[in-house]
Amino acid sequence: MSFLTRRQHMGIAALLMGGSVFLSRFMGLFRDKVISYTHGASVESDIYFAAFVIPDFINYLLAGGYFSVTLIPLLSACFAKDEEDGWKFFSAVFWWVVIAIALVSLIAFVKAAAFARIAAPGFDAHASARLALFMRIILPAQVCFLPGACLTAMLYLRKQFTVPALTPLIYNGCIILAGLAFARFFERPGMEGFCWGVLIGAFLGSFVLPLCAVCEGGLHLRFTLYHPLLKKLLWLALPLALGQSLVALDEQFNRVFGSMVGAGAVSMLNYARRLMLVPVGVVAQAAGVASFPFLAELMARKDYIRFDETLQNALRNVLSVLIPLSAWMILGAAPLVRLIYQQGDFSVSNALETGALLQLMLLSVAFWGIQQMLGRAFYARQNTLTPALVGTVATLFMLPLYWLLSRKYGAAGVAMTGAAGVAAYAFLLGWRWRSRYGQGALAGMGAHFCKALACTAPALCVSAPVMLGVEKWLDATPLVGSFCTLAVGGIVFALIYLPVAGKFAPSLLAPLSGRVPGRLGRRFFP
Repeated sequence: MSFLTRRQHMGIAALLMGGSVFLSRFMGLFRDKVISYTHGASVESDIYFAAFVIPDFINYLLAGGYFSVTLIPLLSACFAKDEEDGWKFFSAVFWWVVIAIALVSLIAFVKAAAFARIAAPGFDAHASARLALFMRIILPAQVCFLPGACLTAMLYLRKQFTVPALTPLIYNGCIILAGLAFARFFERPGMEGFCWGVLIGAFLGSFVLPLCAVCEGGLHLRFTLYHPLLKKLLWLALPLALGQSLVALDEQFNRVFGSMVGAGAVSMLNYARRLMLVPVGVVAQAAGVASFPFLAELMARKDYIRFDETLQNALRNVLSVLIPLSAWMILGAAPLVRLIYQQGDFSVSNALETGALLQLMLLSVAFWGIQQMLGRAFYARQNTLTPALVGTVATLFMLPLYWLLSRKYGAAGVAMTGAAGVAAYAFLLGWRWRSRYGQGALAGMGAHFCKALACTAPALCVSAPVMLGVEKWLDATPLVGSFCTLAVGGIVFALIYLPVAGKFAPSLLAPLSGRVPGRLGRRFFP
């Protein structure tokens, strides 16, 4: 068995997916760095980011972002009873997905000009025409994403996480290489090359690689369009398709409402959001992806006690990391943006505005973590309706605020509304979980949250003036100064936070327990 098809247990899977998300986010930041360096926060970069609104919406409409989590529990139960029947079910799902995404993508391709005006109502005629071109290049990538999601679900079912970990790395790598290559060798101006990179990366990373891995472990695909479980899958996926939540649409709202508040707003919101999602992806998303097959397996065995214990531990660990990490990032938002983006066509004023947007978005990071874990817990219980209904309610409530606050505060209003919406969504999900399944998994979560905030406060108070002093001292060298500010601030923050947490709330350090060797490990993580 090759390394691509090697099975992993939950701990290794979480580390593998965490490393993958970290590298993927890093590559995403590097991709945005290339874009910001060559195009800054401009109309051309706004057009590129807005080109994803319709393709992403199609993906959400067909539950692409959550397709694996709806399919895995059914596949698991089906294969446990009869492998032959399991392959028949998988085949029926695969071919229906291929047909559906191909037809919807074709319609969007033909009507791209009309959809461009919907995706970015603030663009002029020239920008809308170019947006339609970019959309037509990107749209066929969806035909790779959803069939690839079926194949990835099979890999998750087999507890094989290596290929899903590699997929986003290949995807981002292709975007970067194609964007640079088209500008250098084909002399295509603007950002068209990055769009072709999306298509190439989707084909190679999201479809070909999972297909090869599944084939290596055995793929018995046949053409069939019927299986009794298709109705149940449709019932589970339909709420996800119709009940679009703020989590799914937050990025699209940034683009739609950002296009209405001035040139460069879409790009700056995108750059800030990309940085905000680094801790969310590395910590919460990785933990959610890695824990989901195990939660689904516990539900299949009806082991509700271990299910609650697993979910509770995952939630506590996610919050223990996200709260102090996001607090430190709020302090370092300005130097972080300068370090990553402020070069080339990305100006000082762009960096200042993007840093302020990042601070607003970082206020919601802990709530992103909560909804990531609770959402997957609902899906593991084969309850997709509740998250969809809760998400729809939150979205409908926040839509008027997006309109009002974007008109009053510009891009900052869009960022504020998004952060408030995610927090509201997380609270509503927690309330519904407690009322539906009891408080077992959520017991003590509020106290744990408050302990993390209390232990973070002294570290913030000490590291804030230190970071400000370093920043002023090295003001003449912005890149070096930004790096030193973040490094010194991070060290000071850790030196204060770790002893305080170790003395007053040792449970906050559970995610690091046993992973720090030597005297430091014995001092802080007994």
